[in-house]
Amino acid sequence: MLSRQMLRGHRLRHVGFSLIEVLVAVIILAFGLLALAGLIAKSHTSEYDAYQRAQAAVLLDDMVERINANRANAASYVTAAALGTGETTWTSCLTLPVGATRDQCEWSKALQGRGEAQGATQTGAMIGARGCVEQIQASNSTTGFCAAGIYRVSVVWQGQTVTTAPALICGQNLYTDDRMRRALAALVQIGVPDCT
Repeated sequence: MLSRQMLRGHRLRHVGFSLIEVLVAVIILAFGLLALAGLIAKSHTSEYDAYQRAQAAVLLDDMVERINANRANAASYVTAAALGTGETTWTSCLTLPVGATRDQCEWSKALQGRGEAQGATQTGAMIGARGCVEQIQASNSTTGFCAAGIYRVSVVWQGQTVTTAPALICGQNLYTDDRMRRALAALVQIGVPDCT
């Protein structure tokens, strides 16, 4: 039988953690913290992509509403090239007459981020924001045919990660990698009121 002193000495030797146990715990904790840091970084990227998509939706809706407000001149909104980033046709929109050209100018400036600024830097739009208006189908009021005019309004911008390039032609090959181009589009249909 063991004496009390031997039992107490035996117990004292096994109290606490060994250095190897502490190192294993530190390594496990480090891997957990690294995984958490990666998750936070991915979360920030996703959050910024969602912010850019929301901005694009607002700008897309802006041009759709402009065309709907001036339905008789919808064909005047068709753009030969992408507006927004890189566009330098207009210095000021205030000198232009009210109508399609002024709407295009104001939309281009909004795509460039002129609505919000931090110092001299425009911060109100997406990275590399561009917009296009294409005519998909011309209106035709010929008796028996009667076709509405259909226009596609597109907003494109540069995303944060590589995905699949959108099929839309707006902004195509204007980014360093077309797979980083993001796009939103809406169709505007202008009916022909005098069709029979």
